[in-house]
Amino acid sequence: MTEPTIICPDCKNEIKLTDSLAAPLLESTRREYEQRIREKDGDIAKQEASIREREESVAKAKATIDEQITAKLQQERTKIAAEEAKKAKLVMATDLDQKAKEIADLHEVLKQRDLKLADAQKAQAELVKKQRELDDAKRELELTIETRVQSGLGLAREQAKKEAEDALRLKVTEKEQTITAMQKQIEELKRKAEQGSQQLQGEVQELELEALLTTKFPFDQILPVPKGEHGGDVVHRVVTPIGQPCGTILWESKRTKNWSDSWLVKLREDQRAAKAEIAVIVSQTLPKNVDTFESIDGVWVTHPKSALPVAMALRQMLMEVASARQASEGQQTKMELVYQYLMGPRFRQRVQAIVEGFSTMHEDLHKERKVIMKQWAKREEQIDRVMQATVGMYGDLQGIAGKTLQEIEGLELKALDGPDGDIKEPGGN
Repeated sequence: MTEPTIICPDCKNEIKLTDSLAAPLLESTRREYEQRIREKDGDIAKQEASIREREESVAKAKATIDEQITAKLQQERTKIAAEEAKKAKLVMATDLDQKAKEIADLHEVLKQRDLKLADAQKAQAELVKKQRELDDAKRELELTIETRVQSGLGLAREQAKKEAEDALRLKVTEKEQTITAMQKQIEELKRKAEQGSQQLQGEVQELELEALLTTKFPFDQILPVPKGEHGGDVVHRVVTPIGQPCGTILWESKRTKNWSDSWLVKLREDQRAAKAEIAVIVSQTLPKNVDTFESIDGVWVTHPKSALPVAMALRQMLMEVASARQASEGQQTKMELVYQYLMGPRFRQRVQAIVEGFSTMHEDLHKERKVIMKQWAKREEQIDRVMQATVGMYGDLQGIAGKTLQEIEGLELKALDGPDGDIKEPGGN
């Protein structure tokens, strides 16, 4: 037996109504049709009872007519016998003319009797005809009732189908409006996220820089400069593992689209105020002819991806200078040599080699992160698509079956709206 199916108005796929899904609807329709059939059977029974009463009345009338005819014939026969006896007595006293007249009268009586008999037969034929007409009318009535019952069932089916289609259409329209509103809200949220303020972006980069330095150099003192105060963004006091101070690095974080030379002047002033040995600007946008890092007018300028190698090199430089200062206190010549080494090309080449190694590792890590994020985004999109299709199918079936379809946890409408009106994904916390 072929299972009943429904066709999805969106994807045009046929969905089988299994026993668990279609049983409540079929049971309700069956009970309704059985009730109508019982009512029709009651009407037919009443009509059959009426027809039987009519048949009984016709049979009684027929029996009465037969009895009347029999009684009449008996009376006529008795009367005729009496008359014949009387006439027989009179025959002997009358002449042949009287006998002829009596015979003529007798013929007239017989003629009347034949007429009455013909009328009785005609009445009987009429009764038979009426009986046949009653039978035909009964069969026609049964056929009419059956036709009307079938027509009523068809109309009921069409009405139920129309109501289900109307309800489904409303559900689909409501779902489309909900999806449209959710898409608009998602687009608005994306736009707001993409239009994040430069100040917030800068603060994020400052926090990342502070966290990077704190994690990499746990013995050093990483002090963020409070907002609204002059003196850079982070003060980095270099300390050896035994607690000996070696110097200070003042960090300034910038996250803008254009480079400004005024940053160098301001940071030098902040460097003098903070009494820091080294000043570093970490910027997404670098000056012309600078790829990764460079020392410009006594200020180190570096890209965020090179910040850690530069910090390690500068910190090591401060520790070596402090160690040399401590080991050869008063030896100005060695200090000058160390200073020349730090300002010379060899130191820059070594730091650049370190930075290039870290940059390569950072780029590889960034590429791996992009690939993983792409896979995550693809899987999330697939999961969202499957969830939307599942919710749509559940809504379609609920529009058809109504309250008889059991609720599924995670797909009910209350899962779409949070307590504050925020839209949540189905199954989300």
